[in-house]
Amino acid sequence: MTSEVIVDVQPKEISIALLEDKRLVEFQKEGRSASFVVGNIYLAKVRKLMPGLNACFVNVGYERDAFLHYLDLGPKFNSYTKYLKQVTSDKKKLYPFSKASILPDLEKDGSVQTTLQQGQEILVQIVKEPISTKGPRLTCELSFPGRFLVLMPFQDKVSVSSKIKSAEERARLKQLIQSIKPKNFGVIVRTVAEGKRVAELDSELKVLVKRCEDAFIKAQKASKLPELVFEETSRTVAMLRDLFNPSYENIYINDTDIFNEVKDYVTLIAPESAGIVKQYTGKLPIFDNFDVTKQIKSSFGKTVSYKHGAYLIIEHTEALHVVDVNSGNRSKSKDGQEANALDVNLGAADELARQLRLRDMGGIIVVDFIDMNLAEDRQKLYERMCENMKKDRARHNILPLSKFGLMQITRQRVRPVMDVNVDEVCPTCFGKGTVKSSFLFTDVLESKISTMANKLGIKNFTLHVHPYVAAYINQGIVSLKRKWQVKYGFGLKVIPSQKLGFLQYEFHDKNGQEIDMKEEIEIKH
Repeated sequence: MTSEVIVDVQPKEISIALLEDKRLVEFQKEGRSASFVVGNIYLAKVRKLMPGLNACFVNVGYERDAFLHYLDLGPKFNSYTKYLKQVTSDKKKLYPFSKASILPDLEKDGSVQTTLQQGQEILVQIVKEPISTKGPRLTCELSFPGRFLVLMPFQDKVSVSSKIKSAEERARLKQLIQSIKPKNFGVIVRTVAEGKRVAELDSELKVLVKRCEDAFIKAQKASKLPELVFEETSRTVAMLRDLFNPSYENIYINDTDIFNEVKDYVTLIAPESAGIVKQYTGKLPIFDNFDVTKQIKSSFGKTVSYKHGAYLIIEHTEALHVVDVNSGNRSKSKDGQEANALDVNLGAADELARQLRLRDMGGIIVVDFIDMNLAEDRQKLYERMCENMKKDRARHNILPLSKFGLMQITRQRVRPVMDVNVDEVCPTCFGKGTVKSSFLFTDVLESKISTMANKLGIKNFTLHVHPYVAAYINQGIVSLKRKWQVKYGFGLKVIPSQKLGFLQYEFHDKNGQEIDMKEEIEIKH
């Protein structure tokens, strides 16, 4: 299996697509101004205590206060609090971490009322992004993740990933980390650390300790709360940190700054793979070039088709996701209804496992498969689903089919479900139901080009249109494009873009920034 990562950097957002054998399996999109990323650490104030919930609300700068439960304070909360007071009392130099005193663990059955006070300053880390009407979810058990290790202040324990099966390797890693880790730090050894040399692990450990110290230095100097003291690396690098494996063939990026950032990171963690990071400089939009746009439009939405006419219907509610499996218009199997149902259900299991990763669906997922009478067929379906979900990095649990033919899945949810709207408002009538002649569309485009070239003085620009329209403009020896170039200047380029509707258009300047030339009726819709 070959894996490729495609990164599309736009002025307002970054989109990342993971392809396995050219098939889209993961897709993430985030606004470039977005904050409240999982892993960010804030110095913040307790806004309100909720004794009934044994929790409190904390102001981290989001429109809704973040939620912190008593059990999420962590056993070492008293040690954190004492060290934080020592740090903030002296603004000139950082109190040494090695001299911090470790206090007794927090009682598990304690009360938030006796532990916290309204207005108290605490260090919190985001474990869940704001989802729907809920604010961020917080913890006080801070962690600093790296490629091979996760550093946890005030924990003195070394844990090794359960996915490392070799008892010898587990003992080697545990002993190695115990010998090099600083005092008052705990470490979790990640799966990818298997077989790594002491020099690599020691190098990363020093980087993580420095990040932790820098976070406390920022907290020490904070003048206004809430204060962001540790920011998780960019989404591109964070995704690569968790996903990166030697099977990657290429990482394509269409932005110079992000390309350099990713190149530096890959060079740091896997110097032999630095050559797979490539800058995309083609004329076509990067997602169009790698057939990602088409896959996004066909994979999101309420109805998802898969093999031989069968399809899934995916509905999302506040509490859970509901998936219905339908056989569609496929012809009846010669082996009978039971074999037909099994074939449709196995295909649905393959597609559903991909959809869970692709949309990052979390919480409870209930799947209504087509009824099967044979117990061995139901077991075969359960085993197929478990096998497909092995590739999923999110924690999950799958139950066998119930007597009603329903499969229940729980999947870790740390950010809102990926919702890509694939429906298009009619670009000709803008949803009003009356249509101007599409034959005049090229005349509209020419008037815009004339305005830009003659009135605004913009000579170098690209026109992005639907591929069918681009083909019409470019056709023939004396094409419309050639006529426009002769009339308005040869700085005009026409680019086909699959994300645009049939009669939609966008103008971009030479730096790739969009030039707004839409009419009032288009802006309203």
